[in-house]
Amino acid sequence: MKISFFFLLSLIMISCSTNQLQEADFYNVISASVPIEGGEIVFSDNPPYETGQTITITAVAAPNYKFSHWEGALTGLDVSKQLVLSNNIEVVAFFIPLERFAQENIVLYNEQGIDQSGYIFMMENGQKNAYLVNHEGEKLKEWAFEERFGNDIEITPSGDLLACFKSSNPVITFGGFGGVVSLMDYTGKELWRYEVNTENEIAHHDATQLPNGHVMIMVWERITELQLETAGQFPGHDIFLEKLIEVNPQTNKIVWQWRSWDHMVQNTAVDDDLYGQLSDFPNKIDLNHSDLENGDWMHANGIFYDAATDLIYMSVNYYSEVWVIDHSTSSEEAKTSQGGNYNRGGDLVYRFGNPSLFVNTIAPQFLFNNHHPSIVPNNYPGNGNFLIYNNGSDLEQSIAYELALPTFSNTSMQNYIAPVKQWSFTNTNMYFDKISGLERLPNGNTLICEGDYGYWEVSVQGEVVWKYDGLGKSFWRPYYYLKSDSRLLKLNLN
Repeated sequence: MKISFFFLLSLIMISCSTNQLQEADFYNVISASVPIEGGEIVFSDNPPYETGQTITITAVAAPNYKFSHWEGALTGLDVSKQLVLSNNIEVVAFFIPLERFAQENIVLYNEQGIDQSGYIFMMENGQKNAYLVNHEGEKLKEWAFEERFGNDIEITPSGDLLACFKSSNPVITFGGFGGVVSLMDYTGKELWRYEVNTENEIAHHDATQLPNGHVMIMVWERITELQLETAGQFPGHDIFLEKLIEVNPQTNKIVWQWRSWDHMVQNTAVDDDLYGQLSDFPNKIDLNHSDLENGDWMHANGIFYDAATDLIYMSVNYYSEVWVIDHSTSSEEAKTSQGGNYNRGGDLVYRFGNPSLFVNTIAPQFLFNNHHPSIVPNNYPGNGNFLIYNNGSDLEQSIAYELALPTFSNTSMQNYIAPVKQWSFTNTNMYFDKISGLERLPNGNTLICEGDYGYWEVSVQGEVVWKYDGLGKSFWRPYYYLKSDSRLLKLNLN
């Protein structure tokens, strides 16, 4: 038998005599029933109420309860109702406890706090399954692929799926390796496939579709011992640095690329290539920062393309930084320090998170490994601000950051301006040193993926209003799609 909790509102008419201040009928709230743990009824105005007055009556569910329906003088499923007072009435609001309406993954549910306008797209990290989930934990659409993710999958503006998969025979196997980028229709049928998997390079972690339909892909590129020796570096092994390629799916041609190797600086070998003082070249990348014996020296893990500025934001995990790269350059300009909208060529337009890497001691380091760079969309609270997940390896506690970035110029970063923290969230129970991310929601909430746990939805005030426990599964990052989004039309969710 379904158990619901309710409140009873009794309104009783009181007649006023003609010698009182005014001739009218008034109504007063007499009592509300218990138990109170299911929720409460809230009124737009306080009593007494005048005959004919319109008030709004709202059923407010308690945490881990959900409003069910009205009975008595009101009927229906709408949480708020307008009521014109004309006689004595009774209304009953029914609430359902969490265990009766949600899947077992949902461990916290605040009906008034959550953003009900969309669905959460989840992908099991390094596995084969992805699904679109509502706040009740129901899987509205599921995909099961034949290949394992490596790592990202997202729904494109056309309603297709763009996924990174792991190659079956990789040569380079650092954590997050992929090798294959696939464009599929909403059923999972492959429309296009591109493989970057050789002895010298492999696609990894992330790819994104640009507005022109091209696909931007992250690649690890081998730099040999011989190449390193020309720069006076002797690690005793090859290393792997970051490279970006833009591929036209119609021709499978690379139409643009950027190589981090073209923008390195080292301050240890005076007579060799790439020599310079880090403080003199803050737009370049310190070659000496890493010394990992496996050769994975940067381990970038995410890119975000901002069409409004034609800039690429890259999360670089082992540098604890975000790098900003000018996509308006040609491939030839991207090799140099000139050209493009900012006349920096392929040098970094801006960077943040760990200023010590270019010997800036005024601004402190605040990123300690990081994932999932993105910009808050237009018409969302905080639009234009930057979001980044700080894994927090220094304190073993993760932090979700919203940052206001300075206006970028075409000059060097000698007079560095650090980002301004606009909002952040952390919790002693929120920590994972890998994967993870965050995304802003239309009502101002922030959806956070704690990679080894699941998902948190947090209000602007820092209140946790929703939690999804993966029950032992790990997740790559969060995506949120509006119910009205044209990308979901093909899925026939209704």
